[in-house]
Amino acid sequence: MIRLIRYQTWLVAGLMLIVGSMAGGAFVGASMVQASHAPESAFAVAAPPVREAVSMPATFAPVVKAVLPAVVNISSTKVIRTSEFPQDNPFGDLFPGFRMPDRPMRQQGEGSGVIVSADGYIVTNNHVVDGATELTVSMADKREMKARVIGTDAKTDIALIKVDARDLPHVVLGDSSKVEVGDIALAMGNPFGLGQTVTMGIISATGRGGLGIEDYEDFIQTDASINPGNSGGALVNTRGELIGINTAILSRSGGNQGVGFAVPVDLVRHVMTQLKENGAVTRARLGVYFQELTPKLASALGVQASKGAVVAEIVPDGPASKSGLRKDDVITALNGQAIDGRSLRNAVGSMTPGSTINLKVLRGSSERNFSITLDRMPDDTQRADSPRRGRRG
Repeated sequence: MIRLIRYQTWLVAGLMLIVGSMAGGAFVGASMVQASHAPESAFAVAAPPVREAVSMPATFAPVVKAVLPAVVNISSTKVIRTSEFPQDNPFGDLFPGFRMPDRPMRQQGEGSGVIVSADGYIVTNNHVVDGATELTVSMADKREMKARVIGTDAKTDIALIKVDARDLPHVVLGDSSKVEVGDIALAMGNPFGLGQTVTMGIISATGRGGLGIEDYEDFIQTDASINPGNSGGALVNTRGELIGINTAILSRSGGNQGVGFAVPVDLVRHVMTQLKENGAVTRARLGVYFQELTPKLASALGVQASKGAVVAEIVPDGPASKSGLRKDDVITALNGQAIDGRSLRNAVGSMTPGSTINLKVLRGSSERNFSITLDRMPDDTQRADSPRRGRRG
């Protein structure tokens, strides 16, 4: 029955292709006739200039050979209690309230990582190593090494681990600020525990945020296949430079549907440096909760702006409170750069406590400027996009 259905599908598709080709030919023919009689003015408007296209190479094998040895598989082991899992009573009503004994059990996980230095530092995702009691790194040459965690940052989902080895192959860190939509990208990792795998796609978008995946979001979006197990793997450009760490997918099925996200390497570099030096990431705080400016909010607040961050709440005794910022102020620029809520949060989060920033603020019809010295972001566990308070910066 299945074979018959497939056969009929292909038959119908073939007939549609033939008819479509004929119709397409007629359409193109008509278009050519119409174009040949178009007035000269129709050709007066030139197409907008574009960056000169680069011919695609016949193979990316040289890039893969250079980068893939620096992409590793990470196996994690964590000890959990059986009581952490929901349990059904196997005896039903015969012994109501029966529970299986609480005992420790080992849980295995698989992910990917990228060697970033010859002396064994490896970048991966925080969720790959979170809670792990044992980490094993499998190299491209089949060597296996134990690894230890240097530091993790749950707010960006980045972790730094290390193996005791020297002269390891490692990637070259690129510049994610130069990544453009339409650039070709290669994703490398360990999907489904199969081992080193390479997929190709393009950069679908940059600066993606507001997804609720991490506290600080500035994702590179790609349609290169990213599947379970690819987390922590490399996203590289056609020069073999690391431009991102693969982190998440958007999917209704649980598998790849062409919408994958990577943490840009510029953010990875910033987090990795702090983890290596301090074992943790220290962030600055402005001390406000805010929401994105919308046309409806702009009209209600009487401001002439299309982009900005609306102050929803002031944290008591924080830098913003001491500076004189008020609820319903609209922050439109930071240090001369136009911002929205997400970019304000990311910018402040990348600064060190004690930094001084200049904000342009709209309060009704008036424009004001504030110079504010940031303090340290507390080590709390509340998510910055709490529905009660909005995004925090």
